[in-house]
Amino acid sequence: MDYPETYELVFHAAAVEDDAVLVHRTERSGAGGYPIYQDETGIVRAEISADGEVRMVASGGHQSLDTPLAVRPVTG
Repeated sequence: MDYPETYELVFHAAAVEDDAVLVHRTERSGAGGYPIYQDETGIVRAEISADGEVRMVASGGHQSLDTPLAVRPVTG
């Protein structure tokens, strides 16, 4: 199955407009067998299915993982 190279994850931000983070596909797969995506810093990581279902993956201890409001494939 072909997966997009990049997704935009949109999170709720209380003080400002919603916050969007770009994540790029890695060579790794998560527990569900779907690709792991991460941002440039490696802090935001998510396993994203072909149907756009997201499971956030901790990149360090004591990390609070919010579920994104929206997940959008980035094309182009």
